[in-house]
Amino acid sequence: MPESQTSGAGASLRLLETLIACRSVTPADAGCQALIAERLSALGFACESLVCGPADFRVTNLWATHVGSRPGPTVVLVGHTDVVPTGPLAGWHSDPFVPSHRDGRLYGRGAADMKTSIAAMTVAAETFVAAQPDHAGTLALLFTSDEEGPARDGTVRVVEMLKARGQRLDCCIVGEPTSVDRLGDMVKNGRRGSLSGRLSVLGIQGHVAYPQLARNPVHQMAAALVELAATTWDAGNAHFPPTTWQVSNIHGGTGALNVIPGEVLLDFNFRFCTESTPASLQARVEALLQRHGLDYRLDWTLGASPFITPLGSLSQALSAAIEAETGCVPLMSTTGGTSDARFIATVCPQVVEFGPVNASIHQVNEHVALADIEPLTAIYRRCLVTLLT
Repeated sequence: MPESQTSGAGASLRLLETLIACRSVTPADAGCQALIAERLSALGFACESLVCGPADFRVTNLWATHVGSRPGPTVVLVGHTDVVPTGPLAGWHSDPFVPSHRDGRLYGRGAADMKTSIAAMTVAAETFVAAQPDHAGTLALLFTSDEEGPARDGTVRVVEMLKARGQRLDCCIVGEPTSVDRLGDMVKNGRRGSLSGRLSVLGIQGHVAYPQLARNPVHQMAAALVELAATTWDAGNAHFPPTTWQVSNIHGGTGALNVIPGEVLLDFNFRFCTESTPASLQARVEALLQRHGLDYRLDWTLGASPFITPLGSLSQALSAAIEAETGCVPLMSTTGGTSDARFIATVCPQVVEFGPVNASIHQVNEHVALADIEPLTAIYRRCLVTLLT
């Protein structure tokens, strides 16, 4: 039996341990959302389960709402119940799906990313509604099992449903693990966009001893690659660092040592700020490739658009709650990768991300500090009190 069930530890820790024991490797939810829905329904939440995706990749989404007795904003707590695969079990010091306590930490897959936030949000919502059932506005929770996967049938589907209903959202906290060195030191109030390209440079295959009869696409691409890597795409702005371009994969050749390849493939990615647009970046890349005289094909994928939440009622409420519980004044940042906040930002004017320390996410022996669990719950609850009373 987990230690907390015999030691009288907090409600968030007990729920967290139960969630870690659910083997919810994406896209599986493994019963997490049903457990949460049962708890919330008992307090008067209306809970909807939206199951999406093909038969071999079923995604579960939970949309739970509690409508107050007075007009007010709609405040949403967002998270994901799915986790990444464990990686090599030999590297774990304990079973990744058995919550384990060592040295003041709770270990298990999803402990930091992001079942601690899920548990804290659930308990914060429970305690808030129990204390203030006649609150203003609407409190909602949106949990998905497709954040760590392709993100095609998770939060984005719920957002589509809300758009079709004309549902208004005012403030949203996404429970991503944003803290760096200590709980509360960083909040994400925006994210860069993500634009990927798959470039195929075409040549003529031939024998390495007769290069005059072939055309080596690797050689042809080399100068363009150097220029792409050296290009300054923009200077960033007060909210975002400059746009960056990085190669993620490159492949050319047949594997033989005496064959000039007929094609070289290059995968690359832009993390771009609001100083650039997908159209402007695409146009600049295409012009560069054409200037180098390449015979190429290029396919683009827009993974996310950048967004920024200016300082306002949500960031002020969250910052005040963090300082009250931890003594820390958080830094507002837009660094890092993408999250489901990119979908919420299309229907909600104020979106921020905040959660536990992210140092161990996606690693073996993923963990969260036990001392951070109840303060995180209290921070979420304080935000609800500020925004909905």
